[in-house]
Amino acid sequence: MLTKQGSKRRRTVVTVLLGAGALLAATGPAAAAAPDSAADRDVYVSPTGSDHAAGTAHRPVRTLGKARDLVRQRAPHLTRDLTVHLAPGVFRLTEPLRLDARDSGGNGHRVIWQGSGDTELNGGVRVTGWRPVPGRPGLFAAAAPQGLDNSRQLYVDGVREQRARGPLPVTVKATATGYTASADTLAHWRNPKDVEFVYTAGEALWNIQRDGLGQWTEPRCPLAAAEGTTITMAQPCWDNSTKRVLFPDIPGRSVNMVGPADLTNGRHPTYAENAFELLDTPGEWYLDRSAHVVYYLPKPGQDLRRADVEVPVLEKLVDARGIHDVAFRGLRYSYATWLTPSSPEGFSEIQAGYTITGANGWATQGLCQFVPGGTCPYASWTREPANVSVSHGQRVEFSDSVFAHLGGAGLDLVDGTKESQVRGDIFTDISGNGVQLGGVDKPTTDTDADVVRDIAVTDNHLYGLPREFHGGVPIVNGYTVRNTLSHNQIDHVGYSAISVGWGGWPDKIKQPATPNLSHDNTVSDNLIFDYMLMLDDGGGVYTQGITGSSLDDGEKVTGNVIHGQWGLGKGVYTDNGNTYETIRGNVLYDMAYANVGSTHVDYRDGLGNNDPTLIEANYWEQGDRDKNDKGVVLRGNQLLANPAAAPAAVVANAGLEPAYRGLLARRVGGPAPAEAPSRVGTFAVAGKLYATWNPTYAFNNAPVTAYVVTATGGGRTFTATISAADFAKRAYAEVPGLTDGTAYTVTVAARNAYGTSEPSLAAAPVTPGPKPGALPGVPTSAKALPSATAASIRWNPPAATGDTPVLGYTITVSDGRTITVQGRDALVTQPTMKGMTRVVDNLKPATTYTFTVAAVTATGTGPAATFTATTSE
Repeated sequence: MLTKQGSKRRRTVVTVLLGAGALLAATGPAAAAAPDSAADRDVYVSPTGSDHAAGTAHRPVRTLGKARDLVRQRAPHLTRDLTVHLAPGVFRLTEPLRLDARDSGGNGHRVIWQGSGDTELNGGVRVTGWRPVPGRPGLFAAAAPQGLDNSRQLYVDGVREQRARGPLPVTVKATATGYTASADTLAHWRNPKDVEFVYTAGEALWNIQRDGLGQWTEPRCPLAAAEGTTITMAQPCWDNSTKRVLFPDIPGRSVNMVGPADLTNGRHPTYAENAFELLDTPGEWYLDRSAHVVYYLPKPGQDLRRADVEVPVLEKLVDARGIHDVAFRGLRYSYATWLTPSSPEGFSEIQAGYTITGANGWATQGLCQFVPGGTCPYASWTREPANVSVSHGQRVEFSDSVFAHLGGAGLDLVDGTKESQVRGDIFTDISGNGVQLGGVDKPTTDTDADVVRDIAVTDNHLYGLPREFHGGVPIVNGYTVRNTLSHNQIDHVGYSAISVGWGGWPDKIKQPATPNLSHDNTVSDNLIFDYMLMLDDGGGVYTQGITGSSLDDGEKVTGNVIHGQWGLGKGVYTDNGNTYETIRGNVLYDMAYANVGSTHVDYRDGLGNNDPTLIEANYWEQGDRDKNDKGVVLRGNQLLANPAAAPAAVVANAGLEPAYRGLLARRVGGPAPAEAPSRVGTFAVAGKLYATWNPTYAFNNAPVTAYVVTATGGGRTFTATISAADFAKRAYAEVPGLTDGTAYTVTVAARNAYGTSEPSLAAAPVTPGPKPGALPGVPTSAKALPSATAASIRWNPPAATGDTPVLGYTITVSDGRTITVQGRDALVTQPTMKGMTRVVDNLKPATTYTFTVAAVTATGTGPAATFTATTSE
């Protein structure tokens, strides 16, 4: 087990015995040239060592900085690999481990920073001395340790806890500088400037609002002041999150082309976070920076006298620049934060953790040729920094390690890093992106020194992220060359799984995508499932912009198995300006609303051709016929009758290779109840209500087995429990026995083997009562695309839903079968009018079938669309 909990963490020195080639403790000038000299001797480090020691196995040094200094002395004279042996235990860093070219290998040899698997690089401080808070039953406080001035995360026994949050206690109306509140409540809170408003996007559904800048984002802005009923938001976050330059000749289109032009709706705060007054739920915490006090409301069973409470302080654990021939193995990178979102910059997200920053950034940043004074290149917004970072590195390796409990992105390989590997690692419990390769600030360059190329990210397990900046992506690849993303397993994530490319948005205004240096990038043989569990408009593999100069050197997406998409999107998403991508031999199923999506127009040649794309030999539910649509070629794709019919060889090859499958059994963090679900929505009919939500994807070492729905109203509480398996099929639950005319609010909690989570934020109130009885309309554009033994049934939701939202559909087949269609896609496609797909199998070849599709609501089943199709021979 990778994580030792609380005071049980080992801090003893493990003696590493040197073998037959043990080195003598030689010193002096002659030793520098001798194979068994101090210059060649490995370095040993232990949390209980001494920096006055020699760094030998029996006399280890204590700090990474001292170990680095010893390496720096020996690196120029290497005659073999030099290993820095880090003993098991916790290395508490007071500053990042900063490395440069002097800390590199040489003469054909490497410097290896070798941990035990239980070696932790810790950027936090322990909080001890907890005492009950008088007058607040259950609440505890402790003095903030020295060095803790600010943080955005707190962990108890390896489990991330929730910064205090809750609904706004007032209603607000947006103004040019913030809000006017219905009362002066916030002005009386103890630290209004600590408060952060969060704007969760995703698709609007039932009574869930779509806040923020687009379905794929979740901006955050702090308050600058609360005086009386006037709330002033921090700048530049407020303007960067609410303003856009509009094209005068293109109505409704913003110059940056990302997100809506009219942000009026996006100004509604989904909830507030980081206030003492919001501490009302076990598991919530608050750092009172002005009083230097940490508050925590323990969960049942937590004993703060014995618990290991960690608060991250450092923003970097490793900061390496210009290193080469260096490997980092068997390490745990833990407890680092990222504080820019707590500053007036906030977190004005554009996409995938990139943000608009700087005064007047909304009007100029990355807008290049499109506005006077726009900075270049186009779309060069600000990258979210990683807690472990390598720039201008070469032949750098990260392997057999864990990136967890981190507050920014996990790992950066950026700015000219080359010929490097990320292999056999775990990435989980990270606030933002997992691995970031390259950037988007240099789409073209005349010097190879700035090109990120030849990086392999293989056989890693990325899951349970992002935890705070929910538009984050496990693997983000910018403008790069010959990178390989292969054999990774990515599961239980909040948004897209892999994002490749940038700069394609000018497609939206009939302009060519940004020219860039990218070519020969490969996304292959990955297993991706249970993704887009919180936000929408993404994909399993998302790509935009130009990927090469032809189909020969463009991006290859091959051999991946992708399924279990929750949010509205596509399995392989070819977004704006996407050009020269080959999508071949993938298994794609169970996703809304397309397996492979979005044909875009190539505006570079003025001929109106589509962006050249090859979609070939995939196994999918989409069922589209072979065709050449002005450069977008579909050929040889096979209708997947059901998941079990997928080619066994492709399925077996996807994801972690056999030598790395042990990663799936490793535990990171403590056993604990799961995180609460998000984005709860409801509607009511006579005597009952319906609830939907976004499922939990941070489950703390035990899968979610059930959800508990609690409806409160009229002084009474009603609960309903639905298994996680049933919720995955239906995407909603019912709470019966309610009183008509009484308003009810609903929360949802997740249950796993370790207990029940804290409740979610509440949905907006709904009031049960009788409905007039209006049924939904007829589904539109219904058709069947058959193979010999199956048919892809395609339709669009009805324009009118009647009394209630659509809950599902019924398909009938002329052979006598009735098929019930349920799931999240049935709910979320209706308000957006996106297409639905289901495959009907067990058909006979060369046979004509009649199908019907009808929408089902809480009121009943509407009229059906009828259509026929003949299977092939």
